[in-house]
Amino acid sequence: MSAGRPIRVCLLGLDALPALSREHAHLGVAAGEPVQQSLLARALAARGYDVTLIVLDQGQPDELVVDGVRTLKAYRPERGIRLVRYFHPRWSGVVRALDRADADVYYTSCAGINVAQIVQVARRRGAGTIFRVASDSDCQPGRLLMPWHSRGVYRWGLQRVDCVLVQTKDQQRDLRGNFGRDSTVAGMLVETGRGDRPFAERDRHGLWVANIRRLKRPDRMLELARASPALRFEMAGGTQPGSEPMFDEIRSAARGLPNLDFLGPVPYHDIGERFERARVLVNTSEIEGFPNTYLQAWARGVPVVTFIDPDGVIAREGLGRVVTSDESLREAVSQLSVDEATWAATSARCRAFAAREFGEDRILAPYAEAIAAGARKARSASC
Repeated sequence: MSAGRPIRVCLLGLDALPALSREHAHLGVAAGEPVQQSLLARALAARGYDVTLIVLDQGQPDELVVDGVRTLKAYRPERGIRLVRYFHPRWSGVVRALDRADADVYYTSCAGINVAQIVQVARRRGAGTIFRVASDSDCQPGRLLMPWHSRGVYRWGLQRVDCVLVQTKDQQRDLRGNFGRDSTVAGMLVETGRGDRPFAERDRHGLWVANIRRLKRPDRMLELARASPALRFEMAGGTQPGSEPMFDEIRSAARGLPNLDFLGPVPYHDIGERFERARVLVNTSEIEGFPNTYLQAWARGVPVVTFIDPDGVIAREGLGRVVTSDESLREAVSQLSVDEATWAATSARCRAFAAREFGEDRILAPYAEAIAAGARKARSASC
């Protein structure tokens, strides 16, 4: 590694292209980690890093450059013979793209075989590796959201990656207790929007944003709408492989509720305006990490009503309401979305908290430190 050139960072984020490029937003629903990967890639490129993002081949040009980020194609998701495609083209395609990136540091997030893939390539090249936890389930062996045959591969990679970043102290504790891995807490990036839109101009009492799948419990949002006929709600979300029947079921049920607008999948580049029209964000998930939607909401002055409070931040900072039942969910949404004085005070705290805690330079600090350590390893290997 030459001391005179920028550090080369490669991010493995197969589903991140629709979040990175507005032109390709139609190729998939960008949420969760793909959003974070695209934001991180952009932020690093803007600070002078040489950034490559490995994405799926969805018909886009190879080596497409978006906002200073070079993308490389790994494989076409529909290619390959069942049972064999795990290895080719999927595993082999990712490894080939990682090699082409020729990076000093390889980064990935969200538990899966991707962690082992970056370790495999980096070991051969003498490069550094970083993995960031994306959900509480990544730290809990019994709740890993992956096929059984991938769990051992994930564990192998997790034990060998150079640096592990987590979203919360709870994840840090679980990762140490369950996997024996130390980690560093690293926050989440967020794009800012209009946070000062007044109460009277927000014509949706509650907004729900997530992929339509069982662990997100979208049926609870339907029950909330049924129990609150005087309030107006929106649901936004696409589906994932295997969850299509539930998507159809929720969409059909939502059509029978006059106070609920079911939007279906909304491109990441357009979702900001839905937050700006909302008074409250409703989260009904049974498991999360630190959701992007919380940050998107707070930056736009939208309190969060949820069953999940990462590290107790919502209760501690007064950023919404934490609930434990459908009844308390209904009561919290009703109070926050109808009482203008209560909403205004909570909204102001949300905006102030987002500005104070989620400034880009502050959030990037632990990522930059991990990248610098990985680059030192690459420099030593090349000497």
